[in-house]
Amino acid sequence: MMNELNQVKVTFLGASQVVTGSKYLLETGDLNIMIDCGMFQGLKELRALNWQELPIDVPAIDVVLLTHGHLDHVGYLPRLVRQGFSGKIIGTSPTLAIAEIILRDSAKIHEEEAEKANKEKYSKHEPALPFYTTLDAEKAIRKFQPELPDKWIALSEVCKYRFQYNGHILGSTFIELDINEKRFVFSGDIGRQEDYLLQPPKRPEWADYLFVESTYGNKLHPEENVEAILTDLVKQTLHKKGNLIIPSFAVERLQTLMFVLWKLYKENKIPNIPIIVDSPMGHNVLDVFSQFPDWHKLSHSEYQAMVQHVTITESYRDTWKAIDDKRSKIVIAGSGMVTGGWVLTYLQQLIDESATTVLLVGYQAEGTRGRQLLDGAHEIKFFGKYYPVKARVAHLESLSAHADQKGLLHWMGGIKNIPEKVFLVHGEAAVMDAFRVKIQTNLKWIVAMPKLNDVEILKV
Repeated sequence: MMNELNQVKVTFLGASQVVTGSKYLLETGDLNIMIDCGMFQGLKELRALNWQELPIDVPAIDVVLLTHGHLDHVGYLPRLVRQGFSGKIIGTSPTLAIAEIILRDSAKIHEEEAEKANKEKYSKHEPALPFYTTLDAEKAIRKFQPELPDKWIALSEVCKYRFQYNGHILGSTFIELDINEKRFVFSGDIGRQEDYLLQPPKRPEWADYLFVESTYGNKLHPEENVEAILTDLVKQTLHKKGNLIIPSFAVERLQTLMFVLWKLYKENKIPNIPIIVDSPMGHNVLDVFSQFPDWHKLSHSEYQAMVQHVTITESYRDTWKAIDDKRSKIVIAGSGMVTGGWVLTYLQQLIDESATTVLLVGYQAEGTRGRQLLDGAHEIKFFGKYYPVKARVAHLESLSAHADQKGLLHWMGGIKNIPEKVFLVHGEAAVMDAFRVKIQTNLKWIVAMPKLNDVEILKV
């Protein structure tokens, strides 16, 4: 704990010159606050960081504030609790509902993978251990406390915070944190101005210290006609008597795809091709959509019609039933970057067929199978074996849930003052550097690109 009440020590524990593992610790004179607590994904050396103890005093953390429920923002919580964190974990109600689903699902996958690795002896570790267990996940979930957006909530006499809608996924927000009347703004992941399911993000009006994501900091999303591309891919799939496999994040992306495909069918643009949604987690997230209608644009009747238009698998047996069904079909299955989940079972059976199309939607982090496919890999490894890639690989960038460079600058454009310092986070180094130059050129703001475990002392 710092004695100095007029400064804040910020430690960058993740998403620093990389896209995943968001974690930032703020040590003030009277409170230690962690913003997000995510897992690293992608490159092996990044995933290895998950297993290292955090270089901080974990039991001294008083509270964790969550921007949203994605794994790279909440997936480390069970480890944090295991390392002695005993405070509250606060987010909006839909964020915590999604985080609960994601943590339980993640724990189950970790347990199953460890069991499979031990049984088939393909792990270097003897025995292979799960990163965390279902019991660990439940301990973290018990610390969840929901709070409303748009409302200032005091953490201490000199510290208060507010969640504000930012349109990335259901429940997602940016966080404004006032410490001694200096405002720290954490963008979380910023959504798009135009989205099928969500409203445009709100914008901050003041920031003394700004921590902004830069996933697409060097890019503009292409002007793609999503509906025309999907229509074309469905027609080609039917013509080739093949399968269209869409690896998808269970949160938001899956629901967006369901909505667009239902819309295309309703408008007679595609025939009634079977659509299999194979994501237990996605199924649970659909329930969250029905629980929180104020957080999205879908009416109750649209929601019901969309859900009834697809077949949602209930078990592993259903997965194999879908694979054995020789009809052309669309399969939407987790995970979005092909890092695990049910989609691997479909790819294991179908990626070596030229009639198969794999449609990647959204960001593919370095080191993921999704990025390998995007980069044209001729073979892909999972379950300890290589599989030849004969399937066509297509990519839809414009379904990304992240703002592009223009969207990020628009979001920052709501800030009326000149921040004392801007920290770029949640982006690959080269992308971030291009965004740094753009901000410095356009706005003349001071911009830093912290590395992992960097520490900044900020005056308040």
